[in-house]
Formats: sequence, structure tokens, C-alpha cells
Amino acid sequence: MIKVLAVCGSGMGTSMIMKLKVGKVLQKLGVQADVNSCSLGEAKSGLSNYDLVIASTHIAPELKGGPNTKIVGLLNLLDEKELESKLTEAGIA
Repeated sequence: MIKVLAVCGSGMGTSMIMKLKVGKVLQKLGVQADVNSCSLGEAKSGLSNYDLVIASTHIAPELKGGPNTKIVGLLNLLDEKELESKLTEAGIA
């Protein structure tokens, strides 16, 4: 099981929607995951605990994970096809 974090600026609506989308896509791909969400400020302190971090392309460069943390930036946070493609590129699926 992988640990996934969905990050947005405030940690409220967008990251919660991404959390649901990521969970749905990973389930479709047969990947078991524990998916959480938070704000950018919260994320900066504990990213090394996650295998995968999902964020918009605007804030992804601000995120620094551990040596095994993959950070994926999305242009359209609600596009499941883009998400699936980026997860495949990152070697998650």
C-alpha cells in the first residue's frame, strides 16, 4: 500500500476533490493506497512520509519530498485522464 497526499493552497475544497479523484483512479489501476489531503503549508513539513504527492503545477515546485517521494503536478486537477497518465509516467501504475 502506498501513501498519497493531495495538496492545494488552502487544504480545503480542491485537495479534498483531488483526494477522491486520486483514490478512484488508483483503485481503477489496481493500486492500494492510503490517500490524504492538506494545505501547502501543512505539506511542507511532512512530505517524506509519503510515496506520492499530487498538486497543481503551480505549487508542485514548492514541494520537497524525501528521496523516495514522487511529486506529480497536474494542469487540470479534475481530469482523471491526465491524472492516470501522470501516475503511469511516475511509475505508480
